[in-house]
Order: sequence, then structure tokens, then C-alpha cells
Amino acid sequence: MDEIRSSELLRKVMKDYFAGFKQAKKTAWCTSVGPAELLRSFGFEVYFPENHGALLGATRQAGDFIPATVNLGYSGDVCSYLTSDIGAYIHKKSPLQKHYGLDGIPKPDLIVYNTNQCREVQDWFTYFGKEYNCPTIGIFPPRHVDEVTEAEVADVSAQFKAMVPLCEQASGIKFDIDRYRDTLRLSKEATNLWKEVLNTGKNSPSPISFFDGTIHMGPIVVLRGTQIAKEYYTSLLKELKENVKNKVGFLKEEHSRIYWDGMPIWGKLRTLSDLFIEHNSAVVASTYCNSWIFDAFDEKNPFDSSAKAYTEIFINRSENAKMRLLKNMVDEFRVDGMIFHDAKTCFNNSNARFGLPLRFYKEHGIPVLIVEGDLCDLRFYSEGQTTTKIETFIEQLESQKVAH
Repeated sequence: MDEIRSSELLRKVMKDYFAGFKQAKKTAWCTSVGPAELLRSFGFEVYFPENHGALLGATRQAGDFIPATVNLGYSGDVCSYLTSDIGAYIHKKSPLQKHYGLDGIPKPDLIVYNTNQCREVQDWFTYFGKEYNCPTIGIFPPRHVDEVTEAEVADVSAQFKAMVPLCEQASGIKFDIDRYRDTLRLSKEATNLWKEVLNTGKNSPSPISFFDGTIHMGPIVVLRGTQIAKEYYTSLLKELKENVKNKVGFLKEEHSRIYWDGMPIWGKLRTLSDLFIEHNSAVVASTYCNSWIFDAFDEKNPFDSSAKAYTEIFINRSENAKMRLLKNMVDEFRVDGMIFHDAKTCFNNSNARFGLPLRFYKEHGIPVLIVEGDLCDLRFYSEGQTTTKIETFIEQLESQKVAH
């Protein structure tokens, strides 16, 4: 397995991003699929609590902090990003202390959330708004849409515009439409590059796996609207295109190609990556990594295009729309089978609970497997059971290919 050389640059980019909070004049918190571009146009450094939740999961610290949040009356079944993040705050501990030299999470001057992902972000972010006595504003788009209509775009666009006075007050800077256009243009350029990066997975051998994607997506999450994100993905894409040209993949030989739907299991990324590699199975595409592709961005019409982009994300679509989008991905990436991760505390981003996998199999003949787990709370994950299920599934895929 060849490590992606750009990983070294990625570590520097992420280290510099977090170091920036030490000198930040003003900091805004934002949901991961929220209006970061608008916030950056006011000069805010933008912090993403969901990224912190992922760090808590990846470093396997989440389980130490979740009980503290449960003691506040939160259910242990709600988003483990929320419960681990609030718990870490209560304990005054954070991976940012050890890995990036910060005293802890950065103090917010403004908190913004978008419920396009789930209602949990509202409860999560308003908790911190009260803790920090900080102005907090939410955007509430229509949910579970099929195709996003002009009326729905107008609704969300109006909510984006309503943020402007609060942003001006919190930042001390007057709104400048041209600065907003510039940040959106940079975000559009970076997201186009990210899309190209992920699309290299259409090649065989693929130069990038889903597990690589969960790591290299860092800048498109936390640095959208910056030149830094654009430059990083320009560099990564160049490397991956060279690998495609030279037929260098993360696997020397692909016996099967798999699509991963749903959240990563952050605390088991390396274990799962090694499991698939051991069986020459390439997890080449995912719903999750594609969440930061925003085709609708248009700096000529920043409010409406942002509203459309942030409302039409996969997690916020109807079941019929999800079926269509998944079929397109399966076809484009020449997928042999699909794994649906049923994340027990992430109801909104688990697509296995209302029969979608079986319907997909019946309509399109693509084998499916459901694995139970969670994004952060490893109490919901059985390593032995999951390993057996995945190994059996891979064997079935290989047997079907031989039979055909």
C-alpha cells in the first residue's frame, strides 16, 4: 500500500489552521455543512464542532466524555458528536491540546448552525451559546426534499441574509458583497478540486480509498472559502492523477469494489481500512465524502446559490432522491457491492432503517450489507461480528464475479 505523499502537507495545513485560533481576532462556530463562506467574508476564523467530534472519535476519547453529558439529561442514544463534545467541554479536555497546542476549544464570538443535517445541531450549538453567553443563530431549511424548488431556495436565502446584521455586530465589520463573492468563488474552486480528487476513484486501480478520503477531506470541511484549501487540493489532485497515469493504486489488485454509505466509524478507520486491503477489496466511493461537493455555488448569486447548495445535500434529500443519487454513484464507480453503516446515534445519516438497502438491491441487483456501529460511541460496535460480516460479504462478491 502506497501512502499518499500529500499526507505530510495535509498535516501542516491542519496544524496551521488550528494554530490560527491562537491569534484570531474573532471566531465563529459553524456546522460542517453551514454558511462558512458568509462567516469568512466578515473576517471570522471559523471553528467546526463536528470536526472536534470526529477527532474525539478518531482518538477514541469519546467514550470517556459521553457519560458526563448523559448526566446532564441528554440521552445516550443521541448524536455521539454532541454527547462527546459537550462531555469534553465539561471535563475541560480536548485532542486540540495535545495535537495542536491549544488550551482547548476556541471561544466563540458568534455561533451559527444549519439544521440541513439534523435537529441535534440546534440543541448542541444552543447549549454552547448559553455556556459562552454568545449570540447564536440557526438556519432552518425544508427537510427531506426531492428536487429543491425556487421557493425553497428563496426561503433559505432569506435566512442567510437575516444573518448579516448579527455577523456585522459580532465581527465589527460591515458586510461586503464582493468579499462574500470572493470567499464563495474560492470555495467553489476548492469543492470542484475535491470532486475531481474523489472521482479518481473511478479508475482501477483506484489511487484513493474511502478511508483516505475521510482524512483528506479535512481542508474542504474547515477551510472552505480560503486559498489554502484550493492549493491543497490542487496538490493532492496532481499526485493522484500521476498515480492514475502510472497505474499506482492503494491496492495492487482489486478483487472487488465497494461503496460505503453513511458515517465513518472514526475509532476504527485504520482497522477497517486494513481489513478491506487484506482482502483486496477497494472501498472506492462514499456518501459521506461527497457531502462537501457543492456544484450549485455561484459567486454571481452568492445568497441563492449557497442556499441551494446547502439545502440539496444528500442527507437532506427524500428517499427517492437518495435512490437516484446512489444508483448514479454505483454506475460511475463500477461498484460490486454496497455497505450501509447503521450508526446508532446518527439517525439522520443512517439510510438502513426504512428498507432502502433492500429496495436498492431488488431494483438494481447490487448486493448490500448493513453493519451496525456508530461514528464515535464504540459501545455500539462489535469488531468480531463486523469483521465476520464484511469478510463473508467480500467472499460473496468475489464468488459472483467468478460466476459471471
